[in-house]
This record gives sequence, C-alpha cells and structure tokens, in this order.
Amino acid sequence: MFGGNFVKKVFGTKNDREVKRVRPVVEHINGLEPEFEKLTDAELREKTDEFRRRLDGETLDDLLPEAFAATREASRRTIGLRHFDAQLIGGMVLHEGKIAEMKTGEGKTLVATLPFYLNALTGKGVHLITVNDYLARRDVQWMGPIYHALGLSVASIVHDASYRFDPTFITKDYRYLNLRPISRQEAYRADITYGTNNEFGFDYLRDNMKFALEEYVQRELNFAVVDEVDNILIDEARTPLIISGPAEESTDKYYSLNRIIPKLQRGAVIQGDPSQEDREAIMAQGDYTIDEKAKTVALTDGGVAKVERLLGVHNLYDPRHIDTLHHVNQALKAHNIFKRDVDYVIKDGEIIIVDEFTGRLMPGRRWSDGLHQAVEAKEGVHIREENQTLATITIQNYFRMYGKLAGMTGTADTEAPEFKKIYDLDVLVVPTHRPMVRMDHPDVVYRTEKEKYEAVVEEIAESHAKGQPVLVGTVSVEKSELLSSMLKKRKVKHNVLNAVNHEAEASIIAQAGRFGAVTIATNMAGRGTDILLGGNPEFLARSDMENEWITRAAKLPLQGQQRYEDALRELKERYDEQMRQATERYKAESEVYEQQRGDALRSFTEIQNRLMALS
Repeated sequence: MFGGNFVKKVFGTKNDREVKRVRPVVEHINGLEPEFEKLTDAELREKTDEFRRRLDGETLDDLLPEAFAATREASRRTIGLRHFDAQLIGGMVLHEGKIAEMKTGEGKTLVATLPFYLNALTGKGVHLITVNDYLARRDVQWMGPIYHALGLSVASIVHDASYRFDPTFITKDYRYLNLRPISRQEAYRADITYGTNNEFGFDYLRDNMKFALEEYVQRELNFAVVDEVDNILIDEARTPLIISGPAEESTDKYYSLNRIIPKLQRGAVIQGDPSQEDREAIMAQGDYTIDEKAKTVALTDGGVAKVERLLGVHNLYDPRHIDTLHHVNQALKAHNIFKRDVDYVIKDGEIIIVDEFTGRLMPGRRWSDGLHQAVEAKEGVHIREENQTLATITIQNYFRMYGKLAGMTGTADTEAPEFKKIYDLDVLVVPTHRPMVRMDHPDVVYRTEKEKYEAVVEEIAESHAKGQPVLVGTVSVEKSELLSSMLKKRKVKHNVLNAVNHEAEASIIAQAGRFGAVTIATNMAGRGTDILLGGNPEFLARSDMENEWITRAAKLPLQGQQRYEDALRELKERYDEQMRQATERYKAESEVYEQQRGDALRSFTEIQNRLMALS
C-alpha cells in the first residue's frame, strides 16, 4: 500500500489539481491582452454592452476570459495596477463560489474587481462585504475608476449614509472624494455595492418590517464576496443582528440608582478561583465585591442594608423590588467593570460599544438588560429607553440566503471543514505571485502569561534598538493596553491601535514598516492597509499635504472671526474650570445634606421595622 504522501507527490493535492485546472484559462486571458490594449477607451467601455447582449446565448463562464481581460486593461489604464496571474486565479475561484485563501499583500481588493465585473453583467447586482465603514468607502474610491471606465455603477453603504462613485462630483471633504450622496435604495440598485456585514443585515431586517414592496431598499440577494471571510462567517456567524423598539418604561430610575453608587464602598476584588473560605472572607469586605474573571459584581450583606437605607426600601429581595436589585447590580457593573475608551467610547453624545476581541466600534449595537442605560447614566449622556426585540437574524442565516456566495482571506484553510459543513463552501489556496521569503517561526509556549509578556516586551525592545520595525497583534483591547503599559516602563515609543478610528489608524499602520516603528494592534485594527518596509509613500504624501493645509489655514487672517477649533477648545476649558469651581463650592454642603439624608433614611427604616414587629 502506498502512503498518502506518496500519492500526493505523484498526483498532487486536490488544491494543486484545482490550480492546474484553471491555468489554461489564465493563459487564454494573457493571450487576449494585446487585443484589449489596442482598444480605445470608448471601445473598451462598449465591451460591456457587447457582453450583455451575448448573455442571451452564452453563459458567464463563456465570457470569463474576455471579461477578465477587459477588467485588467481598465485597471491598468485607470489606477495603474495590472492583475497578476495569481490574482486572475483568485478571481476565478471567487466566481465559482469558493473561498480564496491569499496571503497578506497579494492584493485581494483588486482580485474582487474581476468576478464583480463579470457577475454584474447580469444586472442582478453584486455585493462586497467588508469589515468596516472605512474600507467600504475607501475601496469604492480606489476601485471605482475601473468600474466607471467599463460603464458600471458602484455604490458604498456605510452607517447612516450611502454614496455612488462619481468622478464629476465635487466635495468639500477630501475623504469623500468622488462620492456622491444617494439614497439607500439607489445604492442597492447599483451594479456593484460595497458595505459591511452589519449594514447589509440590518437593511434586510428593516425591509422585512415594511408594508409595501416598493419601499424595500434591497433586491434579490444574487452574489456576494465576503472579505475577511473567516472573521465574518465563522467568528461572528452566530452573532444576532437585532432591531428593537423602545419599551414604555421611565429612564428616571437609572439616574436615581446611578447617584447612590459613589456612596457604596468598594470591597475586595476576587482574582482567580479562591477557596470557599477565602471567598466568604472576601465577600464580607466593603459594600460590594468584584469578580474579575466572571466580570460580575455582588453586593455584600452590609451593602444590601446600605442600599435599602439609601433607597428607602425595606427588603431589596422582596419580589416587588427584584427589578430594582437587578438595576443596582447593572449600575455597579457599569461603574466598576466597564471602562471608557476600552469597553466603549463616547461619540456624538452616544455610548458606542467596542468589540473586546477586534477592538472595532459597533455603532447601533447596545448592551441588554439595562446595562447600556446604566453606562449612559454613569457618563451623563442622554439615556435611551430599554428596548424590545422587533426583528432579528444571525449573520450565518443572512449570508446563506445569497444565490452565490464566495469569500477571501489570508487564513481560511484551517477552517475549511467548517466552511464546507455550514455554507457548503470549498477553500482553495491560491499560490503567491512570487515565492514566499517570509520566515514563519513555530509557536513558543510559556509557563505563565506574565513570563510570555515579559519575553514579548524584551524581544520588541531588542528589535527596536536595532531599528527593526515591529508590528504586534493582540487578541483584545485589554491585552494591547497591558503591552503598552509594559513598553512605556521600558521607554519604548510606540503606537496603540484599537480600531476606534479606522481612518486615522489606517494612516498609522501604513507606516508600521518605518525604521524603528513599534505598532500594537488588536487583530482587526488597520486591516486592508498595505504595510511597506520603509513606510507607505502614498500615505506619507497625503499626511504632508494635510499638515501643509493646516499650517496655511492657521496663518490665514481671521478677519474678526475665531476659528471653530479654537472656539471649541476655549469653551471646553471654560466649562471644565467652572465645573471644578462649582464642585469645590458645594462639596462641603452636599456632604452635610447627604449625611442628614442617610440619618433620616436610617431612622425611617428603624421605625418601619418596629411597626412591622408590632403588627
């Protein structure tokens, strides 16, 4: 009997055979290149109309070589990028409804233009699902000239906005260059639509809550290519997208409960798995204890009594007051476990959750069971009512509704069995354009987490001293903050990216390859940006232009008017100073009133207890 390795050497793996199968098509496309180079811009554009007419008797597979050749020629003329053979293979893999695994830097953004042009010829629409709003907008601006040269419309849907690529549109904000604002319905009517998985999913839910078909924004779910497919279809697959409506409950309780939290004394923090005796001893300290591992907060017996006094409640565990007890616990969690700029950020007066694994902002998502309201009360922003679920769907169920689904990522082969079982998607590893020269070292295992991070910091410091650029990937925002604090102690200058601002972070991570640069990023921060050794010249040029514009603007005569930024800064400084003065002025008086209120509550509780004993 021959071993498996011998058979693979003779016949090749299934992956090798698939790559070999499409090689003749690649040669065919390359053979068409001289013919398409001779076409004028107008003749190249007319090819789209010709292909559409031919679809009456031919299939998309019949048109593939010519459509790919047309796309490559349009790309070369408009954005100066010519698809390599490996990218042509990747495009064919996507067209066949499979997952293309392509190494980092192989140009997946450009690859998607090939199957998109071909499949858009049917007029049924194609969707590219990307990981954040920044990429959904940037990729349309970047790849838009290709589609425009071929006579196709391309749109971008982001949170609360939609745009169509239009080179004639003039905008005041350079970030929205060539993007004309349009309605959501128009965006879905475009030949090609870019957007995030959340936006596509929520639009589907909103459509299903409408009463008339003409109000629907989406049309049939024809063909989708999912970027970072392992993250969206595996990691976030079971995440439910929920549309909720306000429940008819007052928000006053959150403000009143929030006011009592600072009056409670924080007890010990439970770390690890203490014994029952140690746990009981910890639970006797302070008014509440914190379990860091379980991310829970629990009132002690003394804390329960204190809360009862502060709220004027006889028994917090009475069934009538269980709702109050629950919201007290949520308020304690908001104050002690959920940290600003780590677990959430405040943007435009709203609390926006930060994904603990990816560090990405999740606008529109809210914590349930009153926790989001507790955090809003803590930060002093407008409290929205608790919600009730009106419509929900998981990412997995949504994407299984597409007629044809494909995906691309740098790491899919390890999850190949899951993709096949859940989505019936095959994974094909596309060979790199040039032989891999990067060294992938084996994993190093340490006895404790402390030793691991000390070793990481030591290696970063050594590489930094030599001038080698270092990019560090972490699994969560918490770990990136820990590494950052350790590097600060070693006085190693570095950038920390937690995907709070995708645009700014794309600029920073583009320069992660500069001499001596140290960049710490959560596993999703800065995705979709080329990291070049020595730095990214395009981003450097853009940064220099922005700095020059700011310098010039600062020198312009104000003509009796104050610049917006300066006025805002002055107002903020005046507000902070007045708040500080008011706090100092009334602090002593408020402490006296709080003491009197506490004594009154205690007396009231004692009288209530005596009356109950007499009855």
